[in-house]
Amino acid sequence: MAVWSEISTSSLVGALRLDAEFWQPKYLDKERNVRSGNHTHLGALVTTFKKGIFYILAREYADQGIPFYRSSNVGAILPNEDNITFITEKKHAEEYKTALTTGDLMIVKTGKSGASVVFDESCNVSQDVIAAKVIRHRINPYYLAVFLNTQYGKSEMDRWFQGQVQPHLSLEDARKIWVSLISEDAQAEVERLVIASENAKNHAKATYAQAQQLLESELGLDKLCFDKPVGYMARFSELKLSHRTDAQHYQPRFTQLLEHLTKFPSKRIRDIRRYNRRGIQPVYVDDGTHAVVNSQHLGPKHINYDGLEKTTEHIFNASPEAHIQPDDLLIYTTGAYIGRTNVYLDEAPAFASNHVNILRLSPDIDHAYMATVLQSIIGQFQTEKHARGSAQAELYPTDIDKFVVPLLSPDKQQEIGNLVRESLMKQRESTQLLDQAKSHVEQLIEKAVQS
Repeated sequence: MAVWSEISTSSLVGALRLDAEFWQPKYLDKERNVRSGNHTHLGALVTTFKKGIFYILAREYADQGIPFYRSSNVGAILPNEDNITFITEKKHAEEYKTALTTGDLMIVKTGKSGASVVFDESCNVSQDVIAAKVIRHRINPYYLAVFLNTQYGKSEMDRWFQGQVQPHLSLEDARKIWVSLISEDAQAEVERLVIASENAKNHAKATYAQAQQLLESELGLDKLCFDKPVGYMARFSELKLSHRTDAQHYQPRFTQLLEHLTKFPSKRIRDIRRYNRRGIQPVYVDDGTHAVVNSQHLGPKHINYDGLEKTTEHIFNASPEAHIQPDDLLIYTTGAYIGRTNVYLDEAPAFASNHVNILRLSPDIDHAYMATVLQSIIGQFQTEKHARGSAQAELYPTDIDKFVVPLLSPDKQQEIGNLVRESLMKQRESTQLLDQAKSHVEQLIEKAVQS
């Protein structure tokens, strides 16, 4: 059924937008709801409102220092700290105009809309992020971050993005975003939920780090120092056995690690696995009933369960070889994060894509423990050793079979595995608290519409 909007000339002049996309009924309906209660423009709620650092040299990045957020780090309400980088104190001081602190806001200006509240004592942002210092006596910044991530706030942000290939949000347009104003008490309740979510997220992060540290301590990985020779040699018998002639495969650090693992009970994957194969190319369906896990859903710690795409029950049932079972290990096999491994800690039926390898081990092995092993240098080094290809790195099931993995005592495996499971539980708690905050704000806006 066709839908259209009729707009007055005065409205066109005020908005300075003639494109039909801007005047879609879905945007007008959301704006009408926001403006039915107390509201104001975003520009009235901020002081500093600037795009981040325009140009930064590679040498100005640091392993530690001041967090430097790019658009990929701007999550829904809370910053996404995966693959975060840092800049020096000196660079941060030079770029003081876009320096942010706890309670300030980051808004994505290039690509896809998004907004996060800052929890760092000090941080800075890149040119694809807007740095916004919030006027605290006018609005609670935690509430503002939540509002911008509700269906109403996202509609406002999406509406003002311009461009097809690389959509962008200009500073001038961003100031025009309408913001609902609710009572101070209601804003304070939203702040409480956001801070509780941040605490749960930090707990999840710390618990996962504890699992990694325990594994490294038990295996002595934290004390290993790897040789860095100018050159090295490999025997002809090794080349013949591995069918590999590339120098990368024979790096001394790989041999050094495998020799270290001989001090512990260890086995090759092929001797302890029940299933080892890639999934298949899925057919995605927006309103599907069954989840699909592709490589983009595999994270540094856990699977992004909330972002899983869908397929139909018919397509799912037609490919039982790609079915994921609870506790299966899912391995990223093609591209940038090759070797990244997550354990599937859910009961819902799911389907693996063709760039995700399903690894199912003997039932007496704690799979969450093994995910930690494969995420450590044990998995990383062996991934580098056995990966194939140059332009597009690939890790095949036959190569995964060759991995040597340590098998600690069942009690120790469970201790490490339980920390991974607790980490996921806290991560999900964090997400639930944010969903609760967004739902609360949306209900208040809808209540104002009805009154």
